[in-house]
Amino acid sequence: MQEMYKLEGTVLTVVLPQDVDHPVTDLIRRETDHIINQNYIRTIIFDFTHTEFMDSSGVGLLMGRYRAMGMRKESIRAAGVSRHIDRLLHLSGLHRYIEIQTAEEEEA
Repeated sequence: MQEMYKLEGTVLTVVLPQDVDHPVTDLIRRETDHIINQNYIRTIIFDFTHTEFMDSSGVGLLMGRYRAMGMRKESIRAAGVSRHIDRLLHLSGLHRYIEIQTAEEEEA
């Protein structure tokens, strides 16, 4: 797979793997904390294009990054979200805090 973290100006893009579970979220949490501390980051985009599975630790990861970014609505985005992940984000209530862009919306 391609590079997991892309930094372009003040935007950090995190390309998520196929399975987002506890071990992966710990790694992403540590690395994003390091990048945030070293750079001025205004927005984090989580790219779900390759993601097929996400458990509650993925929801916690997104919520934790939202808090780390100062709880600004425009600070966290989810892109390339499948219907399954979109439903999980809505059931968890995250859609109220982060911008979600489904894969179908990106194709249109």
